Amino acid sequence: MTFDIHNRILRKGAGTPLILVNAYPVDGRMWEECAGHIMALADEAGLPPFPIWAPDMPGSGLSPAPGDEASGRRAANGSYPDALDRMAESYVALLHAAGHEKAVWVCLSMGGYLVTDLYRLHPEAVAGVALCDTMAASDGVGGEARLATSDACESTDSVEPVMHFAKPSEGDSTVKRSPTFIAKMTRWINDQNPAGLAWRQRMTYGRPELAGVPETMRVPVAVVSGELDPTSNPTVMKPLAERIPGAAFTAIPDCGHFSAVEHPDVVARALVDLVRRV
Repeated sequence: MTFDIHNRILRKGAGTPLILVNAYPVDGRMWEECAGHIMALADEAGLPPFPIWAPDMPGSGLSPAPGDEASGRRAANGSYPDALDRMAESYVALLHAAGHEKAVWVCLSMGGYLVTDLYRLHPEAVAGVALCDTMAASDGVGGEARLATSDACESTDSVEPVMHFAKPSEGDSTVKRSPTFIAKMTRWINDQNPAGLAWRQRMTYGRPELAGVPETMRVPVAVVSGELDPTSNPTVMKPLAERIPGAAFTAIPDCGHFSAVEHPDVVARALVDLVRRV
């Protein structure tokens, strides 16, 4: 069973698509500015125009949250052990339905679980990978907070339990503390469906252990990390890149977790380099 995914086509073209997978708690719009930089840089480099997509992950934006039956098993704690695999199958089906066999898959944060699992299940559908501010390991005990967030979104029918993503904390980047970033993230979060926010956390909590998967990637890989990212900074991401044969690593100063939104031009440069290598 596959999920309904709203595909945001940012550019049409020929050849291998570049598919940008969104983070939590926003949707595919988070990639639009970065995609503009990608197009400009790719044109400057003389690359033929290639398709660029920014689908809304199920449960975000215009993609509905899958129901219990579609999501597969539901664990006693409310998580979905089958949902990530089913989501990976759904993205591959989206790719095939458009007539493509492979894509360059780009992810940020929660999107990284999807892309890593997709490579585990369907390496033949992967021409290249960019891992931006993400990790493959499971949450361990800390993952219980995901279920608490899910319960809060459902019980209040509100996005308020995740609004802290739009609020800067001490030590955050210059961009994240700016009124422009705060307003943008607030608007994007307000547009989300509370049920979809809850579903994405239950899906993520239930995911399989993926810690060893990135090292098995035998395609061109880019690893991107904001130096101020509290969870996926270079102390985490650079060793990961070193374990992936041939991976290119980019550290971004004065940048937090949402690198593609905070510094879309720098991320775009890393992605165009990846496309060139593919």
